[in-house]
Amino acid sequence: MYVIAHGGAGSAIEDPEPRQAVLDEAVAAGRDEQTPLDAVVETVRVLESSPRFNAGVGGSVQSDGVVRTDAGVMTSDRRVGAASSMPGVEHASEVARLVLEETPHVCLSGVHAVDLADAYDVAVDADLWSERTREQWADEEPPARDDIRAQLEWLRDDFGGAPEGDSSGDGTESTDGSDAHHESDTVGAVATDGETVAALTSTGGRWRALAGRVGDVPQVGSGFFCTHAGGASATGAGEDIVRVTLARRAVDHLELGRDAQSAAELAIEEFEDITESSAGVVVMDAEGRAGSAFNSDAMQTGRHASEDTE
Repeated sequence: MYVIAHGGAGSAIEDPEPRQAVLDEAVAAGRDEQTPLDAVVETVRVLESSPRFNAGVGGSVQSDGVVRTDAGVMTSDRRVGAASSMPGVEHASEVARLVLEETPHVCLSGVHAVDLADAYDVAVDADLWSERTREQWADEEPPARDDIRAQLEWLRDDFGGAPEGDSSGDGTESTDGSDAHHESDTVGAVATDGETVAALTSTGGRWRALAGRVGDVPQVGSGFFCTHAGGASATGAGEDIVRVTLARRAVDHLELGRDAQSAAELAIEEFEDITESSAGVVVMDAEGRAGSAFNSDAMQTGRHASEDTE
């Protein structure tokens, strides 16, 4: 099984080695699975359980003080499952898979997605706060939870075009790693067994986003996409990723015959030209060749790709 995973595109990390170790562990877990769908779910599960990333435990806190998780998954036969705005769900990846395998739908949201998870014995009462997010939220002064207009005014300046997990309003990132926002981000994986492909992305969203906000991650073609040619998982400025459907753009380049690295690079170049925002994408073709690109300060990846084993 060939697998590539990412830990998010954002600012440079002062101490990247522990995060890289988790990424490598996640890829190792995924490569031992029997199918690409199993592989991406298992890979992302490891990342969702690590508070070093903005997915599952340690996810971003929304404007009402609640952590909600999103995920989306797609396979090369065009099956899709996504779930969004789920409080208490550590493994959004598992719920996305449930939507794909057990329902006739593409996406479920909110408490209804949580109900589905509970019905199929996916844990729904996890404590998604980490020490880092608790300390950071304690420094915030949010408006009353029922004052939506005040919340919008409060988050507006900090939201801007910054990436998932990044609070800077102008799309730039700190380079010193001093802000805890900059040390976590969306996660994702693509896997293939040489015949079929699967792509999955999971997130805790954006810090201080309006409660219930849904970004790119659970939207088909934006945070994830997959065809017979290969798959992609994107990360970065979510609203802008949706506007240009970044993951599909990368896979389109594969379908035009470009290699995985060129597909990733071209997709990010086009994204930056259109939006002037930051993002990253990992790509894997159906034969297990992988590529990645980003225009932020950093994006860590882990991979077991076909060229790595030749």
